[in-house]
Amino acid sequence: MMLRYVVVAAVALGTLAAGVASAQNYPTRPVRVLIPFPPGGNVDVFGRVLWPQVEKALGQTVVIDNRGGANGILGSSIVANATPDGYTLLHVSFSFAVNPFIVKKMPFDVVKDFAPVTDVALGTGYLMVSNPGFPPKTVKELIAFAKQKPGQVRYSSAGIANGQHLAGELFATKAGIEMLHVPYKGGGPAVTAVVGGEVQLHFPAPAVGIPHVKAGRLRGLAFTGGTRLTALPDVPTVAEAALPGFLADAGWHGVFAPAKTPPAILKKMQEAIRSALQVPHVRDYFLNGGYEPQGHTPAEWAKLFQADLKRYAEIARIAKIELQ
Repeated sequence: MMLRYVVVAAVALGTLAAGVASAQNYPTRPVRVLIPFPPGGNVDVFGRVLWPQVEKALGQTVVIDNRGGANGILGSSIVANATPDGYTLLHVSFSFAVNPFIVKKMPFDVVKDFAPVTDVALGTGYLMVSNPGFPPKTVKELIAFAKQKPGQVRYSSAGIANGQHLAGELFATKAGIEMLHVPYKGGGPAVTAVVGGEVQLHFPAPAVGIPHVKAGRLRGLAFTGGTRLTALPDVPTVAEAALPGFLADAGWHGVFAPAKTPPAILKKMQEAIRSALQVPHVRDYFLNGGYEPQGHTPAEWAKLFQADLKRYAEIARIAKIELQ
């Protein structure tokens, strides 16, 4: 009997040693990062600044794979079913934590089927932009216009229960107006819709909206965060412009791996991401775009994620978003 225990212990130690060795050598081939939204949205824009620097930290190629659809669910499903070896990762927005409370039949469990790697950044707010041809030029004028024409003001978002959707509903509720929400399959198409005049309003991440405002393709009405954006000092906050006390943050961007990915690999990737976020031009890009770099350890990020699941469940309930 003792011999049997010795053999079992030896096998266990051998497996552990192999896992540690694998993590030490990781990565030995390109890493695929799924961004479950079309190109041009805020996760994609920030990801294309971050991941080239992560490549340098890892010493290995990182390939971004955009798979938009169903508010991030389609691309996330690919990662949920991927081999848990660290070579397929998910870079997603906080809609990942909202989906379980608005979708009747999720194809995966956000807790059981994924391993948290790190939180990339926390958004301070959204930029409220309008098509230049839209008559209201201020938030107060927008509110007055919407009260005269209930439900005729259309605003785009990256999908149902996306942060932009929640920000738009919160604004409408606080302003006492009715607006028509028009969801698109990602932030890129949602921006194109307001630039092209299909809708009048949009709530993009600052990094996405600022170039359009500076180029005159969109009008910057306000910022939903607590303080004005450094890049657009003349654009007031919503609180300053019309609704004192108003605040709507833009949630987080985070990275997840398939469940059962070795902890040592998760840690190595988290450290590479944190290192990349500390590079001056990367850090400045995030800050100027209204996002604060994060980089918590997998264990810390897991606790924050669990807390946010409860928070967003309550937000989805208050917003009265019907199950899909």
